Amino acid sequence: MNATAAVLCALAALVFLWAAASWVARWPMFSIRAIRIDGDVARNSAATIRANALPRMSGNLFTMDLARSQQAFQAVPWVRQAVVRRVWPNRLAVTLEEHVPVAYWRGAKGEDRIVNSFGEVFEANLGDVEDENLPTLIGPEGSAARVLALYREVAPVLARLGSPVVQLGLSERGHWHAELDDGARIELGRGSAEEVLARIDRLVATIGQVTARYPGPLEYADLRHRDGYAVRIRGVTTQTTPAARN
Repeated sequence: MNATAAVLCALAALVFLWAAASWVARWPMFSIRAIRIDGDVARNSAATIRANALPRMSGNLFTMDLARSQQAFQAVPWVRQAVVRRVWPNRLAVTLEEHVPVAYWRGAKGEDRIVNSFGEVFEANLGDVEDENLPTLIGPEGSAARVLALYREVAPVLARLGSPVVQLGLSERGHWHAELDDGARIELGRGSAEEVLARIDRLVATIGQVTARYPGPLEYADLRHRDGYAVRIRGVTTQTTPAARN
């Protein structure tokens, strides 16, 4: 009997404490009165961020769902990541990380979006991108990180042809192709990054021999041949086997 009474008293005490805590947690003094925003706010002002996120948030310091609050801030345009913390007694501290645009992304349906420095595709107003020289990446859904990784490797090499890469694409069947700023299109073929780079190195190292014989700007190059490549220069089409390097 004594043990049962003790258990009942303990349960009653817990219920009382829970009820008291719930009552205290709803006091007006714990309603969120201020939100401090730190981190990257170059694309949005703090007022704009609050205006976009607050309608998606509810609760006070104790009852607010931090995961949902984090999602609310990450739904703001250009925000990549948000960390939300409670600050006693009635504030929130939010640290933001913004997307850094490095390329445009054109999906299978032709829609234009933006790729950040992590190879993630995100939605934003394309007019807000200040850099007019961002390349366009193309590929199947979910391949943006792979396409960006190869772009970072091949762009410096192809630039040695005298014109920067403005487009790099991956087809559904795994074929790579690039377009230069002067309009030249280059079929890079399939394979690993090492295999693609090896074919590009061969082109860059030997194209001077071709243009010396057929002067004019490069319009098209097909690197998918086993022992050489095909090029088109001002309407002249030829296939050549590069000379061996010394």
